[in-house]
Amino acid sequence: MSEDIFRQLQKRLDRYSMGFPETKSGIELKILKYLFSEDDAEMFLSLSHELESPESVSSRFSRPPEEVAALLDDMAERGLLFRQKKGGAVRYAAIPFVHGLFEFQVKNIEREFSEMVQQYFEEGFHRAIENGAEYFLRTVPVHESVKTGYNVAAYEDAVEILRGKDKIVVTDCICRKSMKIIDRSCDKPLEACFMFGSMGQYYLDRKMGRKVDVDEAKEILLKCHEAGLVTQPATAQNPGGMCNCCGDCCGVMRALNRHPKPAEIVFSNHYAVVDTGLCTGCETCIDRCQMEAVTLSEGVCEISLDRCIGCGLCVTTCPAGALELVTKPEEEYRTPPENTSEQMMLMAQKRGLV
Repeated sequence: MSEDIFRQLQKRLDRYSMGFPETKSGIELKILKYLFSEDDAEMFLSLSHELESPESVSSRFSRPPEEVAALLDDMAERGLLFRQKKGGAVRYAAIPFVHGLFEFQVKNIEREFSEMVQQYFEEGFHRAIENGAEYFLRTVPVHESVKTGYNVAAYEDAVEILRGKDKIVVTDCICRKSMKIIDRSCDKPLEACFMFGSMGQYYLDRKMGRKVDVDEAKEILLKCHEAGLVTQPATAQNPGGMCNCCGDCCGVMRALNRHPKPAEIVFSNHYAVVDTGLCTGCETCIDRCQMEAVTLSEGVCEISLDRCIGCGLCVTTCPAGALELVTKPEEEYRTPPENTSEQMMLMAQKRGLV
């Protein structure tokens, strides 16, 4: 019975976001059994990704409404569901493995869970990331990176995204925190990820982050950029969150690095170009690049457009001013979906689920 319900849970999660694929070792079931009891799994399977009240859930769940409400709230407090409190009403929804179950453990993550997750990333989840990265996160520059004179849309500028948000919550990067617990972390900033709107409020409710104003958020963003982190909001014009990722710890970035042509699977509208006449061959850009897109050839840097994801990290630290970030031509330019709902639908379509 227990094995069956956890396999059902795995299959349900595999339909959300980038999925939660099965592995030969079965490590995905160990992760689920670590997080969920059988009662939790049964409750999760009764939910959808649409927000619902406890009364609505109890109508198809063989328990009294007050008992269902208590279990839903308990699961939300353990990061097994999303909870929205709005206008005196409380509603709940099922969540993906990412962004969801994994990230929602940021407050209480332990070594055993971190080790299992890293094993899972290595055995199977990196393939799911490669298949779904395009509509999960996109790469945007901070506005100082883009070539002067280019008209950049607000949703293509990390600072403008922050300025457009009423509620900004900063939280620790779950990827770096997870790697730190198992002694594999880099030295990049830990407090580096932003959550907005109702997702930000959920993080506040569970004390997983702290509220910041736009000015402090911008300071954090620029520190992340200076430290060599790639800014990646969700692939939507109005994203619910924005990460600052490194190639050492971030599951998405690590999966992209395995791909021979990461530029093909990343949603990005920019790429770097080099003025070979100005380049001094100092190799600063090689150290900054998270995608190994920059190499040295005959004393000057050379950029692989198959690997450049348009983050701008190389541009702002080039001492010779030899690098620029430019917008892709109109025929290659892509407009991200408007909101999270459209983002999830496009991801599902790409995976053949709808």
